[in-house]
Amino acid sequence: MSEYKKPRHSNLNQLNSVVALGGGHGLGRLLSALAFLKERLTGIVATTDNGGSTGRIRSQQGGIAWGDLRNCLNQIIAKPTVASNLFEYRFGGSGELEGHNLGNLILTALENMQIRPLEGINLVRDLLRVKSKLIPMSEMPVHLIAQLTSGKSVFGEVAIDALNEVPNSLLLDTNVLATPEAIITLREAELILLGPGSFFTSIMPNLLVAGIAQAITESSAQVIFIDNIGQEHGPAGELSLNQRIQWIENCIGQSRVNAVITTDEEQAILPANINVLRQNLSAEDVYYRHDRNKLSKAIDSLIIV
Repeated sequence: MSEYKKPRHSNLNQLNSVVALGGGHGLGRLLSALAFLKERLTGIVATTDNGGSTGRIRSQQGGIAWGDLRNCLNQIIAKPTVASNLFEYRFGGSGELEGHNLGNLILTALENMQIRPLEGINLVRDLLRVKSKLIPMSEMPVHLIAQLTSGKSVFGEVAIDALNEVPNSLLLDTNVLATPEAIITLREAELILLGPGSFFTSIMPNLLVAGIAQAITESSAQVIFIDNIGQEHGPAGELSLNQRIQWIENCIGQSRVNAVITTDEEQAILPANINVLRQNLSAEDVYYRHDRNKLSKAIDSLIIV
């Protein structure tokens, strides 16, 4: 049997600042694929989730959505520890704690103690020995709203994911300010990655924060959109690849997406200014998730240095 060799990333290793935007499982997978960049990697995470343990906490305590940030923290960890297992512990039973994730409760407690959300995340990063940085898109509570063609408004991520039609537009219920460190990091970025993940409820919320969208527009960084491997459930699954790119560029500016990573089965003809990589990047264990090594090498191959 041949010895396993860690993939080489000649282009990525030349970059000083790589920024990925998204939320939940998709962003966590991407960050874990690029975790070798350590301090040179930053994830900007959507904070509009209102489902599960996060949704219950928000309805009772208020505050930002912690679930996606917690998820990303745990996925970056290469080797699980007692601390990481504790942070990801989910209560069973049938009482008030049933279904709650301990990490969400810890982060909520820090917020209730008047500790700045970003500082709370950094405290947990130190505890878990996570080198890469994580920044909430905003430190102010905010929810996602979809406007339908009929004029009806649909409130919250859970309801939006359950729609049987593509919304006419998305907006935030409050014009929140972007976390200042997110703006600074985007302005300094050499590579900006969007996706993979739930399109309407993980990727788009970040771009609806005016300061973030403007920072990407004005940045000199290369922008790569990473498409999902499987067709997404919910209304976003009805969008073509071209339509998804159009939704993104409606926020960050036309022709701002420089490259796209998609599946080898995708037949869409994209604008000539977009470099397209069509490749099978599925993990062996779960076909609809990206293989970390394959994904990092695909990104590396598209970087212009």
